[in-house]
Amino acid sequence: MSDGTPSAAALEFDRITVAFRSRDAEGQRYTAVADTTLRVEAGEFVSVVGPTGCGKSTLLNVAAGLLEPSAGQVRVFGEPLAGINRRAGYMFQTDALMPWRSALDNVMVGLQYRGVPDAGARAQAQAWLSRVGLGEFGDRYPHQLSGGMRKRTALAQTLVLDPDIILMDEPFSALDIQTRQLMENEVLEIWAARKKAVLFITHDLDEAIAMSDRVVVLSAGPATRPIGEFVVDLPRPRDVAEVRSQPRFIELHSRIWAVLRDEVLKGYAQQLKKAA
Repeated sequence: MSDGTPSAAALEFDRITVAFRSRDAEGQRYTAVADTTLRVEAGEFVSVVGPTGCGKSTLLNVAAGLLEPSAGQVRVFGEPLAGINRRAGYMFQTDALMPWRSALDNVMVGLQYRGVPDAGARAQAQAWLSRVGLGEFGDRYPHQLSGGMRKRTALAQTLVLDPDIILMDEPFSALDIQTRQLMENEVLEIWAARKKAVLFITHDLDEAIAMSDRVVVLSAGPATRPIGEFVVDLPRPRDVAEVRSQPRFIELHSRIWAVLRDEVLKGYAQQLKKAA
């Protein structure tokens, strides 16, 4: 029986601020993220949207332990994060495949670093390549794979480590729309089977709504912060193409875009100012 105490979130940003010193002679302080609080529950799929340059990837790097916040604290299942987040897997915008290693060798490398014997690592890597539809392509090198196949390999590379938290930084942005939707559905299918916590960064509002339990909107930078949070109550399982025609999807898109639009315009104006 529950004692009424709320369970610890899989990932929690508690009043996080991230500031940098510029590299110019004056060394001015630039605040990328300001006083941001955000929770991702175990088994929850949360997407973050916001204007270009607003600090979305900065938050992901903080969650991964690659960047230490200037203020505030990150907690992982209730424990303060110190150093690299060992319970998280990170899928980058550009795949991190080693060109001199085959697809199979790329997928198994993380297990090898963890000390898994080669035979066991190879078996697990092969199983995950099969899971993402590349069971017959393990001997191919990255340059021999299409963009979608490389993304599938990178996905297997992330998931073979069985992380409790999956961090995804616009992983499908470079793909054509058909391949992108196939990958989105594959991720949702795998996520539904394993129910890991996911923090997903995207510029694509349609993608965010179609995939997520919750969408968080960030303000334009500098000093970005959450300014809107929307529960996506569309039934699961979902097909990311079919769900976009549902009236509730259209309603959610309109509500979220009403908040996001002004921030996108602010971000665009700031980009023009920098370029002038």
